[in-house]
Amino acid sequence: MKSDVYFIEAKESRLQARYAALLKLINKISGLLPYQENEFIPLKITIGDSRCIYNINPEFIKPLVRLIKNTKGAKPFLFDTNVIYHGERQNAVDHLNLVQSKGFGITRTGAPYIVADGLLGQDGKEFTINSKYISKIRVPSFVGMLDNLLVISHATGHILTGFASSIKNVAMGMVCRSTKLAQHSSIRPHIIKEKCTKCGLCVQACPVEAISDKSYKAVIDTDKCVGCGECLCACRFDAIFIHWEDDDDLFARRLIDTAKFVISKFKHKFFINFAFDITKECDCISTKTEKMVASNIGILASSDILSLDKATLDLIMKSSPHFIKERPSGVYSKMFEYAREAKLGNIEYNLIKL
Repeated sequence: MKSDVYFIEAKESRLQARYAALLKLINKISGLLPYQENEFIPLKITIGDSRCIYNINPEFIKPLVRLIKNTKGAKPFLFDTNVIYHGERQNAVDHLNLVQSKGFGITRTGAPYIVADGLLGQDGKEFTINSKYISKIRVPSFVGMLDNLLVISHATGHILTGFASSIKNVAMGMVCRSTKLAQHSSIRPHIIKEKCTKCGLCVQACPVEAISDKSYKAVIDTDKCVGCGECLCACRFDAIFIHWEDDDDLFARRLIDTAKFVISKFKHKFFINFAFDITKECDCISTKTEKMVASNIGILASSDILSLDKATLDLIMKSSPHFIKERPSGVYSKMFEYAREAKLGNIEYNLIKL
C-alpha cells in the first residue's frame, strides 16, 4: 500500500510566503499528530554550523512548537547531537552558544533546545541491532522512553550520499558520536600526489589528526581515519578522492539500518522536509557562498520516512534534472532500494498536493 505524502509548493524565497505555506500544511496535518497532555515531544532539527546560513529558519520552528503546545498541553523540546568534525557543535557548550547566536533559543522558538548526547557526545545507551553492516549503536537516553517523534529536515545535497533529508537526519543526527564514527568507518579517502599542493587545509580540517604534511605531500593515516569526509570538503585542488563504488554502498546501508532501528523505538513518528535553498553540501559544511543545485520546491510531510524522502527527491529531479550531475554518484538510488528491502517504509507514495 502506498503512503501519503503531503506537499505544498513554495517556490518563492520570501520568508512570508514560505511561512504562509507552512501554516497551511500545519492546518492539514494537525489531526495526524496524536499528542497527549503533558507528554514530552522531541523535535529533531539541525541548526547547521556557524558558517551555514541556509539551514531551516527558526521562525519555521515556532508554529510547530505552538501546534504541539496547543494539543492538550504537550511539552515540546528541540534537540540534536554533537558532531564528529571540527566546528561549534563538537561539544555541548559551544553547541548551545551556537543555538543562541543562530536564533534557536527558547525565546524565539518557544521550546528549549537539548544537546541530547551530553557534553562530548558520549552520553546515551547502547543497543545491539539486527544488521549485517553495523552491530551496535549508541543513542540518546530518551530514545525508547517516549512515544512520539517529530523530525524536521532541510533537503540538501550531500558529499557522501548525494542527497540528504529525513533519513540522514535521523541516522546521523539521532546517535552518539561513536555511532557516527562507526557509520563512516568504511569511507577511505586517498591523496592524489600529483595534485596535492601541501596547502595544509586537509590537515587543519581532520578531526582525528589522521593527516600530516611532513613529507613532500599530504599523507593520510588510514588506521586513524574515521571516514568523515572533512578533508574532501577542505581540499581546493581535487587532490583527495574516495573509491565511491567500494565505499558508498556500505555507508548507505549503515544509514538505513540505523535509521530503521531508531524510529522503531517510537510508536508514532512524523517527518517534515523543507525543500528550498537546496545547497550542494549539507548544512554541516555549507557556507554563505554555497552553490544552489536545485530550484525551490516547497514543504513535504509524511508519517513514512522513506516515502517522504523519495517524494522530495523526485520533485527536485523533476524541477532540476541537472541535480544528478552535481552528485558524486547515484548513492541515493541504492540507498532507497536497500531501504525498501529493509522495510524502512514504502518507496511508492500518494502525493497529496495542498
